[in-house]
Amino acid sequence: MVRRDAFPPRESRRPGRVPQGIGPKGRFPLTVATDEIYEKYLQKAITEINALGDEVAQAGGVGRVPVVGSGHPLADVFLLKYAPKPAELQEGVAFYGRAGNALLKSLQRLHVDPMAIYGTNCLKFADGDEEESRPFLLRELHIVQPKLVVVMGPDALAFLNGLGFPLARAVAPTEGELQQFTPTVQALVTPDIDESLDEQPAKTRFWNAFKLLGTWWAELPPY
Repeated sequence: MVRRDAFPPRESRRPGRVPQGIGPKGRFPLTVATDEIYEKYLQKAITEINALGDEVAQAGGVGRVPVVGSGHPLADVFLLKYAPKPAELQEGVAFYGRAGNALLKSLQRLHVDPMAIYGTNCLKFADGDEEESRPFLLRELHIVQPKLVVVMGPDALAFLNGLGFPLARAVAPTEGELQQFTPTVQALVTPDIDESLDEQPAKTRFWNAFKLLGTWWAELPPY
């Protein structure tokens, strides 16, 4: 069973949406076969993301609070920030608290379905290092198979570029523009959401970069 989430999962995303590599490139009618294929991929992703969460918890050992990702295990949009904040550490869930609330309001304003979102931190522990967290993030990306990675802040961007993800190219620190991360995954760079919650200029800067997600979502084919 998927864990308690800041971005709660649901049983399916858009009608007819199946993982990459399944089905024709153009539109196709929703069929029983398509539903069955999707459900198999979804159940596999749920099992794998929960197993990953258990491994993160075990890696923490005694006295270290793990923070697992939140949202749909086959999300179209993968939100990535660098490190967990106190509210996330308290609940053990990424994007729990102020950042998650601010993002949910932004998604609503952009008419983006919050149920098609998955969010996580690069570092899985408050005192974690990049070396121990890198394999976890690599697996999250492989499981979720997003269409877009929203990279929040320079630390998260450096971490993503250092992953060695298959077929990936370096994402430039250019905010508010779509870039190609892999042949099938785009990237959108924004400021760090955690550093954009208090001062109005910082909020405006984040919004100006993040709002491109609304256009991207509106143009996303329904498959």
